[in-house]
Order: sequence, then C-alpha cells, then structure tokens
Amino acid sequence: MAPDISTSTMEERREYIKKTFPCIADCDMCGLCTVFHGKDAETAYDDYITGKRSYMEVSADYR
Repeated sequence: MAPDISTSTMEERREYIKKTFPCIADCDMCGLCTVFHGKDAETAYDDYITGKRSYMEVSADYR
C-alpha cells in the first residue's frame, strides 16, 4: 500500500515509487515507460512524491 501523503515524508514516497516501479533498463521487456507515456516512474509520480496529489489520483492518469 502506498504511503499516505499526509503521514509520510517525500523520501518515503520516492522510495515506494522506486521499489514499486524499478527500471530494468530494457524497455522492450518491461513496458513501464510506455505506460507512463515515455516518462520514468519518478517523473510520472512527481505530484505524489511532492505531496500535491494522492497515489491513486496520479495512477488514474495512466489507466
């Protein structure tokens, strides 16, 4: 479960994103960059990491 923006630090949220969406440096095998419209996960989830929007709100952008 993603850390809540009201009770977690920016670094905790960043680590959660890194662990949840690890880059394996093989875009043909992984596909995450395609899901995130050419962005890496940290860039795609920047609003969540910085506490502007919840994890679910940002995730809805990529469904």
